[in-house]
Amino acid sequence: MSDKAIIDLRHELHQHPEISNHEVRTSQRIEQFMNRLNPDEVISLASNGKAFIFDSQYPGPTTMFRSELDALPILETSKVKYASGNNHVAHSCGHDGHMAILVGLAQRVVKNPPQKGKIVFLFQPAEEVEQGARDVLEDPKFAKISPDYVFALHNIPGVEKNKILLRNGTFAAASKGMTITLSGKTAHAAEPENGISPAIAIARIIEAMNELISNQSLFHYLTMLTIIHIRMGEVSFGTTPGYAEIMITLRAFQKEDMDLVTKEAECIIGAIAKEEKLSCNISYSEVFPALVNDPECVHMLELAAKENGMAFEYLKNPFRWSEDFSYFTEKYKGAFFGLGAGVHHPRLHNSDYNFPDSILKTGIQMFYSVYQKLNLKS
Repeated sequence: MSDKAIIDLRHELHQHPEISNHEVRTSQRIEQFMNRLNPDEVISLASNGKAFIFDSQYPGPTTMFRSELDALPILETSKVKYASGNNHVAHSCGHDGHMAILVGLAQRVVKNPPQKGKIVFLFQPAEEVEQGARDVLEDPKFAKISPDYVFALHNIPGVEKNKILLRNGTFAAASKGMTITLSGKTAHAAEPENGISPAIAIARIIEAMNELISNQSLFHYLTMLTIIHIRMGEVSFGTTPGYAEIMITLRAFQKEDMDLVTKEAECIIGAIAKEEKLSCNISYSEVFPALVNDPECVHMLELAAKENGMAFEYLKNPFRWSEDFSYFTEKYKGAFFGLGAGVHHPRLHNSDYNFPDSILKTGIQMFYSVYQKLNLKS
């Protein structure tokens, strides 16, 4: 499979994006390409995930490289010939490029097969909605893989092309979606005193949440709280509201800070609801642990960058966004790195974003150098 074939695959994937948990054809396309390389085993995982295993049949580490399958519910506005053919679905995060990197890596691995241990190429569903990695890990068939090392990457617009971004410890923030429901009592809008409206509680909660998060001295590292959605009552000018929902995204670089901001927010919200005579329920969704890199694995990535003459940089602070690869690094030694996509490149999740083909080789070579260290005899 040539470099052109890898680029053509990337373009094909870009043209046919599928949202989380619906990556049926995407998974089939990947399997079609990977089967040409004759893997020793193919394991289906979670909704549409696929793991392709190349086994040396000799003792050694199991090294897993992971890519995502899913796209975003975004209308693409780029003008490329291979722009999305699926309405309001686009690879605006570059997962098409990440998949192409793994296929290109597999192409190199079969030319120099592992001399010890196993290599696993995992194509994971549903990264964008958090549960993909968790579902893969909870699939009983994943126990057969049980990796010793796990690696992944993400392209980073705003950084010069092909520059490698590294960090020991937390690479990307933990996050979770908090949904607060407040239930009171409706009444005629002419007789609001006969109802229990959540309106005042909402105003108080907004003010209290802003006060909580502005007091950063409570936390060890940057901790964030972002109110993203509020819904109250119905569109009826004759009725006072009796129900409301508030949705908040919590983010933190450390688990301890996430636990603290969660506890503090719950206490404040519960107290306000009680004072306003409202029943209150708090639930969570899209829970991402912090993505924490193992120092040994980061050192391997640094050596890979040096060996290939690539510019690299250690980040001072973690990224504020979240990544469900964190579920893997919670259980296994691993590392995640950033790959510069261009200083002026459209940002992730923008409607005109398109993964740059010129960085594919760098991603492939970085992973291949790690593979050489772990699964080729010195």
